[in-house]
Amino acid sequence: MKIVSYNVNGIRAAINKGFLDWLQAVGPDVVCLQEIKAMESQLELSLFRAAGYPYTYWFSAEKKGYSGVALLCKKKPDEVIYGTGLAYMDQEGRNLRADFGDLSVMSMYLPSGTNIQRLNLKLTYMADLQRYVDALRKTHPNLVILGDYNICHQAKDIHDPVRNQHVSGFLPVERQWMGNFIQSGFIDSFRYFNPDPDHYTWWSYRANARANNKGWRLDYGMVNETLAHRLKRSVILSDAKHSDHCPILLEIED
Repeated sequence: MKIVSYNVNGIRAAINKGFLDWLQAVGPDVVCLQEIKAMESQLELSLFRAAGYPYTYWFSAEKKGYSGVALLCKKKPDEVIYGTGLAYMDQEGRNLRADFGDLSVMSMYLPSGTNIQRLNLKLTYMADLQRYVDALRKTHPNLVILGDYNICHQAKDIHDPVRNQHVSGFLPVERQWMGNFIQSGFIDSFRYFNPDPDHYTWWSYRANARANNKGWRLDYGMVNETLAHRLKRSVILSDAKHSDHCPILLEIED
């Protein structure tokens, strides 16, 4: 199974930038989207069917034009689960899961900590998410959580670790949570194959950051350790430019 995860920073804007043509060329089996910024009723679903994705699932935020996650699937999942059951998470449309046989794939969009109030929410979310995932893996051990975690785990995941050490996304408490999340039984699939620095998935629109590769690795394909022997490939598709993020791609044996 080939899975792509992409924070599109607005699905309608991404479509206008050629997202669907790109999607057809890459041809993943499942696509996890984050920050769709749209309701299903605002989208022309026939465009996705024409691109080869007859099964689409949308979990939008209650607030219009904000957040939201989605799944695009070539084959119909056995089951689709919207949200986590935690109201403060679910009203922002941040978790959507689909099960395919013994494999469970989640699209997740973790909040950013743009101010102290949002940072506190993010930290609460992170703690609650760990508990949710710990429980979920008891019944769905072959779990893959792809998406925008809004955290750089290590210094090599960010272009300027010294000057960004007090910025949300690279705070010690966030990095520690990410390390603990991995230690709880997950594999950072990109790092499983590639230990090198200077690979990023998000760049500011300011100061020509993307052209100069001054970025952050915020997007991850986290794979439960039970799936280690089925991992085939995990890469960053930095040539795709429909968003301030770029997609990641994970291949896993069915």
